[in-house]
Amino acid sequence: MMKHAKKHILKSQDFEMDYVSFGTGRRKLVLIPGLSLRDVRDSALMLASMYRIFAKDYKVYVFDRRRRLPEGYTVRDMARDTACAMRMLNIENADVFGISQGGMIAQYLAIDSPELVHTIVLGVTASRQNTAISEVVGNWIQMAQEDDFETLIMDMMEKIYSQAYIKKYGRFFPALSKMLKPKDPARFIMNARACLTCSSYDELCKIQCPAFVLGGRKDKVVTGGASEEIAAQLGCCIYMYDHLGHSAYEEARDFNSRVYNFLISNL
Repeated sequence: MMKHAKKHILKSQDFEMDYVSFGTGRRKLVLIPGLSLRDVRDSALMLASMYRIFAKDYKVYVFDRRRRLPEGYTVRDMARDTACAMRMLNIENADVFGISQGGMIAQYLAIDSPELVHTIVLGVTASRQNTAISEVVGNWIQMAQEDDFETLIMDMMEKIYSQAYIKKYGRFFPALSKMLKPKDPARFIMNARACLTCSSYDELCKIQCPAFVLGGRKDKVVTGGASEEIAAQLGCCIYMYDHLGHSAYEEARDFNSRVYNFLISNL
């Protein structure tokens, strides 16, 4: 299935957006990834491999942010762009799966365009600012502005991954920090700033579709409490990984199978 991952460019009068598609299923799954040092188009094979569990039952669409970001771009703006892209591709009543910043976007997508969303899954995300988000993302922005991406990448890895993961793979972090500088640092900064604009908590009551939340209790980026308060506000099921943090979606072997089981149970 990995070899069938396709890269696309979606163009409208207002913006251009890259997206990746894979899968042979009849249902539609919209996957919205989080803040990243790499663009979606550069991660096509990795995404198809990571989310291959969905490929048989779904046509999966992984949307990036628009190519040219305007000043003051917010996660709600990102949701509007995603909604526009879905309409251009005739995607409606889709299952939506958002991770981290992608979960922030997914919330606004379900709030503002409920006809497009059949179910929603929110992984390691938040619905409003807290001290951890402000400090961690704020530091990443400052490091990026100073062009200190080696320090930024090291800090991202230390904040995102569990101690067990760092103990096992941490020796590779310095080499990776020299390789992963984004092609467009200004774009990374603008995307990071958008994380600080999420304020959907008081509007979560507008989300009426089936929802599922997954989080990590040791999350150093958004905190485990951020996932718990979303689930409480939505009145939906939640699964918390006690020993994992922000990278639970990558480290937990059963993360995607839990998402898959939820989606299939709501067909």
